[in-house]
Amino acid sequence: MRLRTIAAVVGLSVVAASCGGGDGDTATEDTSSAAVKNEVDKIAIGATTTVASGATTTVAPLQPKTIEEWEKLWAAERKAAVDKIKANKWGLQPDGKTVLGPDGFTFDTSKCPVGWNNTEGLTDTQIKIGNHTPLSGTLADAGNISKSAQAILNYYSTTDLFTDSKGKKRAVNMILKDDGYDPTRSIPIVDEFLDSEKVFAIWGLGSPSVMKTYDKINGRCVPHPFAVTGHPAWGDPVNHPWTSGILLAYNTEAVLWGAFIDQRISELTAKDGKATIAALIMNNDFGKAYEAGFKSYLAKSPNKDRIEYVSETIEPQAPTVTDAMTNLAAKKPEMFIQMLAGTPCAQSITEVAQNGIKETAKYLMAASVCKNATYVGEKVVGAASDGWWVMGGGIRDMLSPAEDTNPWIVWARNMLKNAGYDYKASGGLGQGSVIGFGWAQLIAVAGQLDGGLTRTNMLVAGRALEITHPGYLEGIRWNVSGNKDAYWIEGTEVGKWDVTKQTWIKQGDIIELSGKSASCAWDPSIANCK
Repeated sequence: MRLRTIAAVVGLSVVAASCGGGDGDTATEDTSSAAVKNEVDKIAIGATTTVASGATTTVAPLQPKTIEEWEKLWAAERKAAVDKIKANKWGLQPDGKTVLGPDGFTFDTSKCPVGWNNTEGLTDTQIKIGNHTPLSGTLADAGNISKSAQAILNYYSTTDLFTDSKGKKRAVNMILKDDGYDPTRSIPIVDEFLDSEKVFAIWGLGSPSVMKTYDKINGRCVPHPFAVTGHPAWGDPVNHPWTSGILLAYNTEAVLWGAFIDQRISELTAKDGKATIAALIMNNDFGKAYEAGFKSYLAKSPNKDRIEYVSETIEPQAPTVTDAMTNLAAKKPEMFIQMLAGTPCAQSITEVAQNGIKETAKYLMAASVCKNATYVGEKVVGAASDGWWVMGGGIRDMLSPAEDTNPWIVWARNMLKNAGYDYKASGGLGQGSVIGFGWAQLIAVAGQLDGGLTRTNMLVAGRALEITHPGYLEGIRWNVSGNKDAYWIEGTEVGKWDVTKQTWIKQGDIIELSGKSASCAWDPSIANCK
C-alpha cells in the first residue's frame, strides 16, 4: 500500500482520480457542494447550538401514530402530487415527444432509439424491473437491500396501489442478478435487461457499476431511479434525466466531515498545533467521490495550514485491510475516517481497536454506508465500535430498540417476517424497506397520471414528487424538483454509537439541506462536476 500524505500548510491541491482510473494528485475543485458548505458553516455539527448568526433549525411536524394514519397521509400526498403535475400540464406533451416537468425540466423523446416503446416491460398484469446488485463478495450483505425492497414491492403488488389510471392492476416482477460489486459483471447484466428481458426500469447498487452503465441506460430512455449510491453524478437531470440516486451525496457527507473538523480544530491540534486526519479509501469510483469532496473542502478550510491529511487505499475485494491500517496507525492520527463500504467497514473498526488508533485518535468517523449494525453491531465487532461517529443519512435503524414503538418500523418488521426474512439478520433489510417504499410511491404516482403507467410518466413523477417518508427521521425531507433539486435526500442526523444500547445516539439537531446541493454534470476527464 502507498501512504499518501498531503500537508495543507504548503497549499493543498484538490484531488480527484478520474472514473477511468488514475491516481494523479491534481484535479479541479468540486463546485457542486459550494452552497452546501455555505449552509453547513452556520450549523454546529453534532451539537445543539449554532456557530453563526442567521442559522435556523427545522421543526419537524408531528408524524402519524398508527400505520392507518400513515396510509391516509400518503394517499393525500400522492393525490397532491398527481394534481400538481396535471395542473401544470407536466408530462408528455401533445406533440408526442416533449416531456416537461418542474423547474425547467424537459426531455425530448425523439432522442430515444428507433423503436423505443413508452410501455416496454409492462403487461396488463406485470411491471418488470431489472436489478443488478452484489449477492456475493465483500459487499454481499448489500444484496439484502434488494431482497427487502423486493419484499415490500411484492406486498404492495397484492394491494390496489399499482392500479393505474387506465384500470391496469399490476404486480412488480423484480429480477435480481448478482454482479458481485464488479462493474465488469454489471455491464452484461444491464445489456441483458435492456436487450433480452426488455425491462420497464432498471435498479442498481454501487457507484462503479452505475457509473459504467448509466450512460447506456439513459441513452435507451429507461427509468433508472434510486441507484443505491451517493455519488454526486446521479444529480444530473439535464444530461442523465432517467437516473437518480437515493443516498446522501458523498461530497455532501465529506463537507460535513470537514465542518466537523473545523469546529473541533482546537481540540484536534491541542498536542502540537497540527491535526493529522487519516482515511482508508476504497479504490474505485465510490471511494474517490468521497475523497474528492473531502479534499475540496480542506482546500478552502480556514484551518488548512493546521491539517495534515494522510490516506491509504484498498481494492474493493481485498481480503483484509490490516496492512493499510497499520501504515495509518503509524501516523498517530487525531481523527480517522472510513471512505469504505461492505466488509471493510467492520474490518477497519476492528483494526482501529487493535492497532492503537482508538487510543490516540479523538474522533473515529464511520461512512454513512457503514452505518448499519451488520458492520458496527456487537455480534460483528464486539465493543470496538463504541464511540464512533457517523453522518448517517437520516435512515431509521430498524435494528434499534429505540424504534420498537414506531408504527412504520413495526409494520416493516412484520412485512419482512411474512416474506420469510428475519429483520435482525442484516441492517440492509431495513435500508431496503426504506428504498422499496420509495419505489412503491413513485410507481403509484406515475400510474395515476394521464395515460397510466408509462416510462415518461415515471420520469416526470421522479422529478416532481415529495412524500413524508416514514423510513427517515423526523425533519428529513424526501423530495425532488426538476432541474432545481435533483437529490431525493439531502438531510442527515449526526450519530454516535453506544455499545451498551447497540444503537446510534443522535448528537445535536437534524441537518436538513434540501435544495442546497447543486446539480452535478459529471465530467470523467476532470473526475468532478463541471
